[in-house]
Amino acid sequence: MNVEYLGAREIRGALLILEGVEDVAYDEIATITASDADTPPLTGRVIRIDGDVAVVLVFEGTRALSLTNTVTRFTGRPMTMPLSQEILGRTFNGMGRPMDGMGNISATVRLGINGTPVNPTHRIYPRGYVETGFSAIDGLLTLIRGQKLPIFTGDGLPHDRLAADIAANISTPSTAIVFAAMGVKHDIAEYFRRSLTESGALERSVLFLNLAGDPPTERIITPRCALTAAEYLAFDCGMDVLVILTDMTAYAEALREISSARGEIPSRKGYPGYLYSDLASLYERAGIIKGKCGSLTQIPILTMPGDDITHPVADLTGYITEGQIVLDRALYQRGIYPPINVLPSLSRLMKDGIGEGKTYKDHPDLAKRLFASYAKVSDARAMVSIVGEEDLSEADRKTLAFGRYFENDFIRQRQGESRTLEETLGLGWDLLSSVL
Repeated sequence: MNVEYLGAREIRGALLILEGVEDVAYDEIATITASDADTPPLTGRVIRIDGDVAVVLVFEGTRALSLTNTVTRFTGRPMTMPLSQEILGRTFNGMGRPMDGMGNISATVRLGINGTPVNPTHRIYPRGYVETGFSAIDGLLTLIRGQKLPIFTGDGLPHDRLAADIAANISTPSTAIVFAAMGVKHDIAEYFRRSLTESGALERSVLFLNLAGDPPTERIITPRCALTAAEYLAFDCGMDVLVILTDMTAYAEALREISSARGEIPSRKGYPGYLYSDLASLYERAGIIKGKCGSLTQIPILTMPGDDITHPVADLTGYITEGQIVLDRALYQRGIYPPINVLPSLSRLMKDGIGEGKTYKDHPDLAKRLFASYAKVSDARAMVSIVGEEDLSEADRKTLAFGRYFENDFIRQRQGESRTLEETLGLGWDLLSSVL
């Protein structure tokens, strides 16, 4: 039988601290109401238990609550969400509740938002190539089905456009798109919705939106709801699912805010010491599982404050994920889209997903040659700033010419242009043979 607790010992930011509680478990969901206010019930989660004291994180915030008017009822279960194939084409808020006016979901199952731990021996090594339509990715940073490949970006760079274009290009009847927005502006969320609609992929997409004006604490739940929906579509319905998570920096900042309210000792730049394990609990939900037909591929997007790739969120993400796509401000300012800097970018699973019998036999050799040739460009450009281009050797001049053609013809793509892998490889070989 559920017991209601009246009042609270302390309210600290989004945290509600109760004492005298019994039989309450960590991660248990609570329903909180204000007895003297005409407000809808709030949802909280137990994040700490110390004897008979429970700390509850209130997702919608504690603005309507006071120490005397609070009524808390613990549900005895962790947070779950109803799922069926009806979620396709639907839009939910950051807590997984419908916000498109189309009514509730008729649940086939209810799954916990924290996911189910997967036996590592049941994971299948990802090897299936995913064609994104972008030469810089398909040729040099190949995305593999079941991989987690983040986009490292900065303020003002076109990461949202790139993610939306990738989603549109890989859209097929057997592919689903799950988009989770955390703290983004309304126009960005609308841009994704419009892009998916124009590409015909909206009916195979699920959107979870926590916008900039929504409670920051809700951002802790948003990616977990999105990944739970993605796991259902992938492993219960047998679909190939692409999950786009933006912006993971906003998620980490919400985590930092909660950690500060709890009085925890901060780590680098004020983030909690468990930021690594918390991010891993999200990223590691990607993959392919033995005996299941579908796959779950992740493209997290994170904004690097000050374009600092050593920032804790980017740094820890790089340790957990299988590479990164790095967007470059200098390329963007020169009008190159997508502004992908291939030198600091990496796809660690690429070597096992390309080559004979997978993509093309000459794919690995071409990628190595393009990388090696482009790596010399920065040295040649540095030399120009010292001695001028007219005093360069013939080899250095060819290197400079290669850099220009590589960026303007290979990396740059026109609005709406989607290249096949065959076109990408042909362009790469033509570039090497004509310039070098």
